[in-house]
Amino acid sequence: MKSSPLPADLADPLNAAAPRLGRFGRQVLYYDNVPSTNDVAAGLGDGSAPEGCVVVGDAQSAGRGRLGRTWVSPAGAGLYVSIVLRPDADVIPLVTIAAGVALTEGIQAATGLRTDLKWPNDVLIAGRKVAGILAEGTLRYVILGFGINVLPAAYPPAVASRATSLERELGRAVDRGSLLVECLSAFATRYAQLREGQRTAVVDAWRARAVASLKKRVRWEAQGTQVEGIADDIDADGALLVRTSDGTARVISGEVTWL
Repeated sequence: MKSSPLPADLADPLNAAAPRLGRFGRQVLYYDNVPSTNDVAAGLGDGSAPEGCVVVGDAQSAGRGRLGRTWVSPAGAGLYVSIVLRPDADVIPLVTIAAGVALTEGIQAATGLRTDLKWPNDVLIAGRKVAGILAEGTLRYVILGFGINVLPAAYPPAVASRATSLERELGRAVDRGSLLVECLSAFATRYAQLREGQRTAVVDAWRARAVASLKKRVRWEAQGTQVEGIADDIDADGALLVRTSDGTARVISGEVTWL
């Protein structure tokens, strides 16, 4: 699939911010419409694409979130981005955690909006989802994908009670170029911390943004049984620690329902 030239509203801010972006500003590929930016980036990851290669789609026809959920991605309504990473094995468990921190920091830097985090991959404003993260990979690479609702059109009416957008919250237009730059810049900083062994700094930053969701009751399935408890914290590897009647459970994947 052939990429298109970066539109000026993305290219100009990316070029101006190149020193802040490091490896995440060297190769940015833009597509008017793709099935999924994660799929495009995975194809690049299987090849010789360098770590930090960024794929941006104006629209996705088959965007997805965790557990195969659909991520609605109409043209011009959101920011749909995937990044090729080639991290060491010890970094991989915290990639999604670092990305969550980076999105909250990037959104705030670009718009002034304060957002919250909910484990494992949701970015919220007043309890409504404004962005999500999906990390997928193989032994050769990790693809970090994220989608941010910029316009209300980024989500269907059926999920309006659970979703929101930056422009809905702000009541004004959002500069997608600035938003992309600030999110990539924040992720460059947080990913560097992971690579340099500063895992605690990333985890602590996540906790500070997750105050609104921690200490809430959750339900999940363990070995075919529904289990409930209080989401207390995350551990040094990003797993959710849940206080149950039988002690502390460590949840690393699967469906968690927040009650």
